[in-house]
Amino acid sequence: MDLNGLAAGLAVGLGVIGPGLGIGILTAKSSEAIGRNPDAAGPIRTNMILGAALAEGLGILSFVLGILLWTKIH
Repeated sequence: MDLNGLAAGLAVGLGVIGPGLGIGILTAKSSEAIGRNPDAAGPIRTNMILGAALAEGLGILSFVLGILLWTKIH
């Protein structure tokens, strides 16, 4: 039984769940912070974009890893 395809799918699927949840929590908390203190919207938005970019990078890394595993199968 060859489980390489399952490994590639799990690498992508589980690797994207974390950054997806992180970006959702990040957006919720930054919106709450801007609602509480509108004068600090600029720095909060800057930090939010930076955090989202780093989390998205992790998602893309897991996607590339899944593609590499999938091409290794064939």
